[in-house]
Amino acid sequence: MSRSIAVLGLGKFGSSLAESLYSLGMDLMVVDRDPERIREFSSKSTVAVCANLENEEEIQALDLKHMDMVVVCMGTSLAPSVMCVLEAKNQGVPFVMAKALSTQMGTILKKVGADQVINPEAESGMRTARALASPTILDLFDVGENLCMIEMVPDEKWIGKTLLELDLRQKRGINVIAMKEPGKSWTYLDAHSPIRKKATLLVVLEKKHLSQF
Repeated sequence: MSRSIAVLGLGKFGSSLAESLYSLGMDLMVVDRDPERIREFSSKSTVAVCANLENEEEIQALDLKHMDMVVVCMGTSLAPSVMCVLEAKNQGVPFVMAKALSTQMGTILKKVGADQVINPEAESGMRTARALASPTILDLFDVGENLCMIEMVPDEKWIGKTLLELDLRQKRGINVIAMKEPGKSWTYLDAHSPIRKKATLLVVLEKKHLSQF
């Protein structure tokens, strides 16, 4: 069963998020004050609503209480972001995520009820920096405060050996969960299967182990 998600604000981040959610089969409501943007998303959402998210009455009229999640994407505007977070929580939305472009704004949004605050620009910059700092890491994704997932090229010493032989979990705190060979799809890596040359690995590890790369 798909989740009901509302994306409030269709700027660059909100639009990208909304398109991705809809392509994943989510029951999606999008809201923006720009009629052209709403017409554009009428075929890329379940419901597209033209509303002024700086107006408290129009936010209340959205009837967000039926949503499983609300994502507030007006990261440059504090007042409407606060109103949207407050109204969503007042209507009983279980999970509210809000975009913030500064630590101070994020702190305020958490204080008024946001369950999670994100800064897409900062997070993208950190991921890029981490990838650039290592010839091994192709991409990095935060999983939580202490865990991360990385897409990486295997160490040359790993080629042709199995996970049982390498014992990476015990020796290096690395959990290899999938492998992708050129021109093929991702597949789970069996403990008895050798790591192929030119393959890409998907690995979960504690952030304290990142320095080894």
